[in-house]
Amino acid sequence: MLSYLLLLLATLGWSFVGVLVQTAGTMTDSSVISFCRFFFGVIFLGAYLLIRDGRVRLRFGLKWIWIGALGKAVNYIFENLALNLGYSYGNILVQPVQTVVLLIAAGVLLKEKIAARGWIAAAFCVAGVIVVGWNGAPLDELARSGGLTTLLYTLAGIGAAVHVLSQRMLLKEMDNGNMNLSVFLVSTVLVALPIPLQSNGITGPVTAWACAALVLLGVITGLSFFWFAEAIKRVPFALVAIVGNCSVLFTILWAYLFFRDPITVYVLGGTLVFVVGLIVLNVPVPNRKRERPSREPLPAAPNEKAAR
Repeated sequence: MLSYLLLLLATLGWSFVGVLVQTAGTMTDSSVISFCRFFFGVIFLGAYLLIRDGRVRLRFGLKWIWIGALGKAVNYIFENLALNLGYSYGNILVQPVQTVVLLIAAGVLLKEKIAARGWIAAAFCVAGVIVVGWNGAPLDELARSGGLTTLLYTLAGIGAAVHVLSQRMLLKEMDNGNMNLSVFLVSTVLVALPIPLQSNGITGPVTAWACAALVLLGVITGLSFFWFAEAIKRVPFALVAIVGNCSVLFTILWAYLFFRDPITVYVLGGTLVFVVGLIVLNVPVPNRKRERPSREPLPAAPNEKAAR
């Protein structure tokens, strides 16, 4: 029962990111929000590791620590900027973009063979992103706006994919907790450096809701992947894939309930299209020719997206 609760907590945590970023945005700008997501994430993750292990083991001499930190910093910077410019459900585009980039990385960089269903899933993801980004707008209006928020979410998805790729490389040498603590600590420094030059600091009224949103974003960054990793030990894999990837549907629900963001048929339709793609990719298909179920390469593990 606890495993199902942890799975639900992780899924709900990811789905609230958009609402929390926009709530925090009533008090401060996206640069400060990016910093706080990492800063409080490091605090909560470090405290967890100290309680669990009695110590933390930071490592900064590995190149993939820095590559992963840069990728995650890019992910948060562009995601938070786009959320402040657009609707609170917009970050649903990050996950399908990340999936497509990971598939390409697995095939091109890691020379892994991608199964046919992997490319089918990628096609669903791309189609869904295009539909959501279009959102029924006239083509001339779309051309004038340049699809700015969709571009920002695409960049955020690329950054998230780089971070996931670094996780794969680093797990050969480090445990999950200390790996992410090291990466998040470097990311904190990276996003803090430009704040004195580009941030306006406090831009609105200081409220308890906005402060709580910043702290909760840190909790999600630092702890959600632990909840998810613990859940997948006992919850059936197919259920994990479906529930984890359906967090985007909760994101849309919260956007409507909290901010009354307009949810069009294009947003719903595009979302369903790329959710189908994500589920097709993640749900394992038994291979009768082998004794064990086959596994997809890099993008197939749903817990790799959880360190958000």
